[in-house]
Amino acid sequence: MQITPLTVGPIVGEITPTTVRLWGRAEVEKAPSGIRRCFGIVRIWPAGNRAAMLPVQYFKMNPNFDMTGVSVFTGLKAETSYEYQMGWFFSELELEEVTVLPVTDQDWSEVPGHKFSTAASRKDRSRSFVFGSCRYLLRLFGGLWTDSRGDKTFRSILDQINQDGIQTDHLLMLGDQIYADDLNILHFDETVDEYNARYREAFSQPHIRALMSQVSTYMTLDDHEIEDGWPAHSTDKDWIIKYPAAIHAYQTYQMSHSPVLDITGNRIEGTPRRFWYTAQNGCCDFFVTDTRTERRLGENPEIISKEQMQNLKEWLDDKSGRVKFIVSSVPLFPATKSSNEDKWGGFPAQQSELLDFLWSKQVPRVVFLAGDVHSALSAELVEQNDPLGYKVASVVSSSFYWPYPHNSRRAFDLDGKIQSATSANVYQVVNPGDVCDTDNFTRITVTLSKMQVDVFGRKGNLLSSRTIEF
Repeated sequence: MQITPLTVGPIVGEITPTTVRLWGRAEVEKAPSGIRRCFGIVRIWPAGNRAAMLPVQYFKMNPNFDMTGVSVFTGLKAETSYEYQMGWFFSELELEEVTVLPVTDQDWSEVPGHKFSTAASRKDRSRSFVFGSCRYLLRLFGGLWTDSRGDKTFRSILDQINQDGIQTDHLLMLGDQIYADDLNILHFDETVDEYNARYREAFSQPHIRALMSQVSTYMTLDDHEIEDGWPAHSTDKDWIIKYPAAIHAYQTYQMSHSPVLDITGNRIEGTPRRFWYTAQNGCCDFFVTDTRTERRLGENPEIISKEQMQNLKEWLDDKSGRVKFIVSSVPLFPATKSSNEDKWGGFPAQQSELLDFLWSKQVPRVVFLAGDVHSALSAELVEQNDPLGYKVASVVSSSFYWPYPHNSRRAFDLDGKIQSATSANVYQVVNPGDVCDTDNFTRITVTLSKMQVDVFGRKGNLLSSRTIEF
């Protein structure tokens, strides 16, 4: 039996010290009786020790989710490198019948091999990860030609890993992984097929594909996965047609390999009722927020639901002793001098609620990570009358690729204040770093005592570097 290479993927999703989620896409092929049934297949072994291969896993490629699927391996060893191959094949058998087919009949010769590493369980283990946002896939001539320059950013990250040997534990993509509205003068994406096609194109470019096949990737959405400014300009029709289609594709390509879905055996199950989640690796705790789909506009606006806010507070106060990274598609601070209503600053009650909570609990080692603003920058925040000198940090990185002008330093309020809407506290932005107004990605190298922030240009050139002490 010939095993066929994936059409999109593989993507290494969530990793823990003992588990990994692997995602891939097959191909849709129609037959007289309907869409042909196909299955995914994965084999995995400790790096350099194929004789210790784990049992081959099979899983359904689901036509309701653009013929994609996820396989979960458990019982792995922490901080261990594994090799794997992932492919697919057509079969009219049931899954239970497929799993007993002899593996000796399988031909893997056309399927490329990949590597990944599991997470660290010890909280004293330093970590290094890359993050950014806003990868515009420029479509010209009415969408007939796609500019691939944005993929060079991911080539630069790969070069750091494969050529320079730099440890890279995660890739965090903080929104606008697609721009579903880039041709909005000519046409708005409204169907599941249109949104799926965007993801297939974006995730199939060679360098991002290679990167996600070897580095655990966590994602969250921003507005352009649906439409610019969502939901500020939405109509009743948009909520009925556009939003369900966009979210279905988002679940398929961004959420299905994340921690939002439960694991049963070697499979994921259920339908996500929320899109925020937590992850952990070494000295790092991550809370990946959903600041887009739970927004409520009007007299008392909310950027996240009350449930998400409560879970975020409980996570912050869990005394884990790790560095707490709050991942948000839009910045909490510093503010932009214009159009800040789409950021946390446009939701002052919840912005204040979160900051007041942090200062009341004095939660140590808190860092906000964000994208959106088409520049890279960092700063810290203090409260003017706090005798303990407590502070939190913010690091913003955007865009992976944006073919138009970026925001310069003067676009940001780098010495701004935030007057709490729920207390007498007055928060002050301090210690702003460089503002890099070009395409970029940011590497965070972190221990329990400090964080190194290195900003690189699209071609891998170092733009800025600073250290923030905890």
